[in-house]
Amino acid sequence: MKNKYPKVIRPFINFYFFAKDKIERSLRLELMVSFAICILAAFVVGSWYNGYYIQNHLETEVDYSSSINNITNEYYYVKSKIEDENISIKNNEAIDAIITDAYNSNKENVKLYLTDINGNVLYKTKNANDKNLNLFDYIKKSAQFRKDEQDAIVTYTSNNTYKQRIVFDKQENYVSLDGVDFSDAHAILVVTGIPKGNTIYVEPQGSIFSLLQGVVAFIGLFYFLTSKKMRYIEKISEGLFKISQNKLDYKIKIEGKDELASLSENINFMTQELKNISEKEKNAEKSKSDLVTNVSHDLRTPLTSIKGYIGLLKDKKYNNEKELMDYLNIAYNKAEKLEILINDLFEYNKLSNKGVSLQFYKSSITELLDQLIEELYVICLENNVKIVKFMPQEEIWANIDGDKIARVFENLLINAIRYSIKPGEIKLRIKTFDSKFQVSVENKCYNISKDHLSKIFERFYRVDKSRAEGSGGSGLGLAISKSIIELHGGRIWAEVKDDNIIFITELNINGGKADDIN
Repeated sequence: MKNKYPKVIRPFINFYFFAKDKIERSLRLELMVSFAICILAAFVVGSWYNGYYIQNHLETEVDYSSSINNITNEYYYVKSKIEDENISIKNNEAIDAIITDAYNSNKENVKLYLTDINGNVLYKTKNANDKNLNLFDYIKKSAQFRKDEQDAIVTYTSNNTYKQRIVFDKQENYVSLDGVDFSDAHAILVVTGIPKGNTIYVEPQGSIFSLLQGVVAFIGLFYFLTSKKMRYIEKISEGLFKISQNKLDYKIKIEGKDELASLSENINFMTQELKNISEKEKNAEKSKSDLVTNVSHDLRTPLTSIKGYIGLLKDKKYNNEKELMDYLNIAYNKAEKLEILINDLFEYNKLSNKGVSLQFYKSSITELLDQLIEELYVICLENNVKIVKFMPQEEIWANIDGDKIARVFENLLINAIRYSIKPGEIKLRIKTFDSKFQVSVENKCYNISKDHLSKIFERFYRVDKSRAEGSGGSGLGLAISKSIIELHGGRIWAEVKDDNIIFITELNINGGKADDIN
């Protein structure tokens, strides 16, 4: 993308994309930029309207300031020229030249007189006809003009500079007089004339509507720039309302990269967590219901048998002593099964609630497995299966609770014996890697789906209920095994390969308390 732009402007393009990304990721920056744009737009609109208003509401006035300045300059020219050159009052030629020069250089219709103190005209401009002036009257007229001039001055600002203009309500006659010092006498300089007015266009004060236009532009543009974010906030609010109504499948659409997008992601994550918690609670409730159902069923079956056979004995409904002993043996076996189920329930409850403290000590895994195989030899013969070992020659030691781990491997082996296809073979493997060891129990079985594998370690779960009940299992063996392994910090899982099911147990060699190794 950078190669599309000339090399000179690439830094500016890079800065633009950098700033754009930063703004898109920060709601605060977005609002600041929007606010700045709106302020600028309000200023532009307000200034434009103010200019438009002024242009269409110009006022015309007659300004006399320029003409009065010209007359005053003519007056001071004559006075300063005479005094600076120290001219004699009798030097007619020089004085006439000064007055004529002043008259010719000025475009105003001004009359200049040089009089003595009695008002007798000594010198005058060509357009002046009076030979004697009433100086007292001219003094009054001069004072009145100065007063009217002060009242007519209007101060205004142009290009940040204070300026003045003179606006008379009616045409005024300019009169001014002052003393002039000649080298050999004193005289009075009188200037009189009618100032010329210049028509000017005066700008009015700015309209209040320019401010209102700026405010309207600010509000309108700010509403437009923030409307998308406000709609998104409304969507988030609607989403939260739906979530509060327990619609936990609802997802807020992620828009943008800023804090609102992060908020939406967090709300979606929270919703998913609430959904998971709700599902867990439902599953826990269902599991509790299933537990009560299964326990009631598994307790009722042996109890019913025990009650039935004891009833037969109580009513002496047996034919001979052998039949009596058979009834007693059956009742006793059912009582033993009931005891095993109750013990398993207590043990599972303790393991699930972390009510069991493990006793770690250094144990030989290979020796423990050899001992179990020997103890299960008779059961294997009765079920027409055999256990085949695949173990390393060297002995494997681990820091474990030997009794609990023995219970795990015993459950796995008995489970394999019960559910193996008869005649069959159970493969027992052990291997080590890094600081861990694995024990796997494999046997042929009937088809087991992945759904069965995901539930096989749940309490009272049975793949084939009719076979499981006939086998004498409590339905808690695998659940107890999983709890024991997890308490050791290990893991246990099941896999299906071809027609074989494999239970794999993985544990740390150093166990949960490496310091207890002897």
